[in-house]
Amino acid sequence: MSVIVIQTFEIKQENFPDAVKNIRMIQSFRNEQYDHRIELLSPISGEDHTYALISTYEGLAEMELQNKKMFEDEEYKKLIGEFFLENIVQGSMYTQIYRTMTGLKNNSDSEKSKK
Repeated sequence: MSVIVIQTFEIKQENFPDAVKNIRMIQSFRNEQYDHRIELLSPISGEDHTYALISTYEGLAEMELQNKKMFEDEEYKKLIGEFFLENIVQGSMYTQIYRTMTGLKNNSDSEKSKK
């Protein structure tokens, strides 16, 4: 069962070019160094300064393991520290964690449960 983490945040407009460069470096670094996928989303509608990161892990344990590795990595901590301190509006980050739902195994299982 996959775990999906959605983090939205507002970029400081006076730092916009640096912020986009920094978040793309974070995206590349995480995709190359760790066992999960991360995508950067830019707004099409809604608040035009609010961006999102979508991270997909292979489960809760994998998410915990990858996060532990990231926050023990000095290079990553430098990238993320700069991003938080210089490029996003304080208090604007919002994180949601979802898990994928499993489907029905087959029709015969659902028929048995009806009887």
